[in-house]
Amino acid sequence: MRKILISSAALILTATTSFADIQAPPGAAYTSTRKLGRAISNILYGIVEIPEQIVRKNEQYGRKAGWSYGLVDGTQRAFSRVGYGFYELVTFRCPTFHGTFKQPYMKCGQDNRIEMNVHDGLSEFPPELGFETYYTGHVRSQKY
Repeated sequence: MRKILISSAALILTATTSFADIQAPPGAAYTSTRKLGRAISNILYGIVEIPEQIVRKNEQYGRKAGWSYGLVDGTQRAFSRVGYGFYELVTFRCPTFHGTFKQPYMKCGQDNRIEMNVHDGLSEFPPELGFETYYTGHVRSQKY
């Protein structure tokens, strides 16, 4: 009887002190609706890669490189993005990338919202032209 009490006490103690992250698994943010949204945005706004790369190459390498290398690189990236968009549109109900709904192309940098390294693949969503609104509600301001 004593062994049963000690065993059950140890089991209860172990069960109450062990924690597991079962509420939000790592792939919970990537669903079929996010994949469909990513497909539609890649199809509609993939062409934005052309002026975006022209501006980036212009800032990085100069005017001539911006209009030559930026135009060619932007066109290649736009075709890639639109192609991935149609692929994801057709397969948005199926987890195609390693059994998940994540994007099949490489992400850049450490922040998935902003493409930090333009030489290492595509960000998840197409870039925005002009004023980027990623941090609109999350900045601090000094009031005097």
